[in-house]
Amino acid sequence: MARVLIVDDSPTEMYKLTGMLEKHGHQVLKAENGADGVALARQEKPDAVLMDIVMPGLNGFQATRQLSKERETNGIPIIIITTKDQETDKIWGARQGAKDYLTKPVDEATLIATLNKVLAR
Repeated sequence: MARVLIVDDSPTEMYKLTGMLEKHGHQVLKAENGADGVALARQEKPDAVLMDIVMPGLNGFQATRQLSKERETNGIPIIIITTKDQETDKIWGARQGAKDYLTKPVDEATLIATLNKVLAR
């Protein structure tokens, strides 16, 4: 299956998302902040990235923009997963290069369906 990078500073969210992905046969890579997420994406070239927004240092919008602008990582689909559910946040996420946007708490069926959709593109 796919190699998916989770970028989230919450150990609880990391645990929940990892469990959902591994249950469906995906391999999980983990980063606890935006800067580490960008570095790991450059190094490992995952099949997809699940990106939180509210993180210390480099936030998810900034990390998404970096990855989607760089030639070596712009083909990696990014799904934003956050508690920020305003329409303006969703529009801004898309402008930064995110392929989809989910709000927490994410249910397993929605996560897997969204991941399958962005991987099929």
